[in-house]
Amino acid sequence: MYDQTVEFSITDEKESELRKTLTTIYEALKEKGYNPVNQIVGYILSEDPTYITTYNNARSLIRHIDRDELLQALVKSYLKVK
Repeated sequence: MYDQTVEFSITDEKESELRKTLTTIYEALKEKGYNPVNQIVGYILSEDPTYITTYNNARSLIRHIDRDELLQALVKSYLKVK
């Protein structure tokens, strides 16, 4: 059952859209006085939307992001791989 590796793949266009959306969410959290990195990490780990402010529609935006795609983009960006 677990002997096959699941492979995720997202396009550069999708990554660009994720980056834009995540930047918008980051800025909304920052403007409201939150620590954006901590709040986004809390959301990613728990999927609890209350980590994200409703200001500038940020909570709605993050709910439209696929968490697996977001994690893949973040790891690729951190490791600087394509």
